[in-house]
Amino acid sequence: MKNVKAENLPETMTFRLGLLGAFLTDRFSARVADLGLKPKHAGMLNVLAANGPASQMQMAQILRVAPSLVVTLADHLESLGAIDRLRDPEDRRRQVLSLTSHGRALLRKCLEAAHAIDAETTADLTAAERAALQRTLGALADRLGLPS
Repeated sequence: MKNVKAENLPETMTFRLGLLGAFLTDRFSARVADLGLKPKHAGMLNVLAANGPASQMQMAQILRVAPSLVVTLADHLESLGAIDRLRDPEDRRRQVLSLTSHGRALLRKCLEAAHAIDAETTADLTAAERAALQRTLGALADRLGLPS
């Protein structure tokens, strides 16, 4: 991402968080690419680890994406052996996704990459500043009904 002079940036949280998000997503994408994953794959693995098995429709709602994207993500994760996809015995139209041991191992590697990026990104912050940033981001996510 090209460097832009700070004085040329609008002083809006939306724009600055958008730029930071794009920057961090690019870095995370590069780190998990060797695993055959993209950030949304890691997101799906994370949701399954945190919440347990979920239907594809539930996953679409949690990730706030189209159900067709969940199908594509699940196809890829299933091909890697990271998830199992089974018909719901109570409703044969529903597919239920669950994490495999290989999926848990992939998620651990994704989390290692994320922690490394966090450390690099916040290296110049004090411990108190890092803690305040975590609290603030968590509070914003909670207010918006997002996972924190």
